[in-house]
Amino acid sequence: MNSVKKRMRLLAPLTALALVVAACGDGEGGETTTTAEAAETTTTAAPEPTTTEQMDDTTTTGASAEGPVAIESAGSITATFLPKCTNIAVFPQANEGAEEAAGELGSDPADFVGPADCGDATGQIEFMTNAVTQGVGAIMVSNNAGDELAPSAQQAADAGIPVVSWDSPIPSAEGESVFVAQVDFDETGQVMADMALNILGDDGGQFAILSATPEAANQNAWIAAMEEVIAGDEYASLELVDTVYGNDVAEDSVNQALALVDQYPDLELIMAPTTVGIVAAAQAMTQEGLCDEVKVSGLGLPSEMAEYTLSGCAPEFALWSFTDLGYLAYYVAYGIATGQIEAAEGQQFTAGRMGDYEITADPTRDAGLRVLMGPFTVYDETNVEGS
Repeated sequence: MNSVKKRMRLLAPLTALALVVAACGDGEGGETTTTAEAAETTTTAAPEPTTTEQMDDTTTTGASAEGPVAIESAGSITATFLPKCTNIAVFPQANEGAEEAAGELGSDPADFVGPADCGDATGQIEFMTNAVTQGVGAIMVSNNAGDELAPSAQQAADAGIPVVSWDSPIPSAEGESVFVAQVDFDETGQVMADMALNILGDDGGQFAILSATPEAANQNAWIAAMEEVIAGDEYASLELVDTVYGNDVAEDSVNQALALVDQYPDLELIMAPTTVGIVAAAQAMTQEGLCDEVKVSGLGLPSEMAEYTLSGCAPEFALWSFTDLGYLAYYVAYGIATGQIEAAEGQQFTAGRMGDYEITADPTRDAGLRVLMGPFTVYDETNVEGS
């Protein structure tokens, strides 16, 4: 086995994924508002619109907006907050953020419902269909079913229900109003490639990917982005030997990690872009006494990974705030549902404590709109305990 040689460590959160502030826009926002239009919309705006009709008359929306629209309380809405599954820690964290946002906006919390097990990739379809039948005001979903979710999302859209995806989008964007992305998916691939090179050192070596489900759009996009990065000359020493799926089930992920070690005797790293998979792989390597030979990295929760990072089994990993992601997703869904903002390219808005954002075309898909949250934090022994 090649010894682990440390390159320069990623000492700070990546800055390439900073929040998109409207005042620093890149000029892709569409039409420019004339002075007369600005005067008209400014002088007629009511300070606290309380009905959809008032907001339609008084709130400037879309690409013609002069500046960010502050999303404010406009009464309560019914909503569904649909994660991939309910038994993984990051999803209740996201729901806590959504509840925080609902409280700020004077709205009832969204119903937090979904499959208990992420291994049931199509289990979300029934929950989506039920939400449409119930006539909810908005649906927020972390998609685990790929484009199989699209028909039910389109049913929601046809019924006038905004569908805001978060964490994992609908690949085709069919039925989707906008995707709230935690980070830029291409940058995720870059971060994972850099962590692999940092851990394996200049000599590189073999590594494998332990993903969630084959249908998870976010996982697939991250893996594709990483494969593109490691095709570059700087990463020529890295050899990706396999990609396997643990279905975001701990036992399945442990078994897949151990099977990788058995199948590839020269394996030196397991990269798991899933919070379940990274913990399972670290546990498996620790229990089998393999941490000196096979390291673990990927995307994980500091609270779950600290012991493995401090032991050297998982020298570094990365993540973002799921609480903030749920908070932002609720603000976007509420803003669209109450007519304060439009799901339109160039729409600028302010989402409470999170600040200013802009809806843009999603550069990682052939179609669809995106709000980019960011940023990443890379964790190692220097910062994992304080997180």
